[in-house]
Amino acid sequence: MSPVQPTTTHVNKWSAISRFFHWVSALLLLVTWVMIFTYENTDNSFYIGLHKAFGVSLLFWMIARVISRVFTKAPPPVPMPKWQEMISKISHFMLYALLIAMPMAGLLMSVYGGRAVSMFGLFDIPVFVTPDRGLARFFNDVHTDIIWNLILVFTALHIAAALYHQFVKKDKLINRML
Repeated sequence: MSPVQPTTTHVNKWSAISRFFHWVSALLLLVTWVMIFTYENTDNSFYIGLHKAFGVSLLFWMIARVISRVFTKAPPPVPMPKWQEMISKISHFMLYALLIAMPMAGLLMSVYGGRAVSMFGLFDIPVFVTPDRGLARFFNDVHTDIIWNLILVFTALHIAAALYHQFVKKDKLINRML
């Protein structure tokens, strides 16, 4: 009679580079939020400058992340109902799109407002368009009123889904990104 083997759940993880891109994206987003919150509560322009620099960094990071994602094989899908799979795909696509659109709208708001964006004092992204106050206001509204709210919704959905899988379904889905 053979000894009883303990049952283990094997988790197929995302690649190390995918996990790195994921967590640095989350960190850049969090730092960008903290910088705008700090600016709004201190009115110190130093923080709005950091907000812009981290935001543009997030834009370039997300472009690199999309390129990496195109060339990185995803782990096998976790069994789940088709509707959850569809919501997962849509919400991930929306997060990627919003995390590119948000800093892009912010950058366009600045340059159409006639303001270069300092990248941590190392170099500036110059005003590369003809300043236009109307377009600056348009991109401000897109940045702050539309995309900001959508990012909050999709980030909350993403975190709620991860917590649901971890604590309700207990399928260890979250371990794929750890």
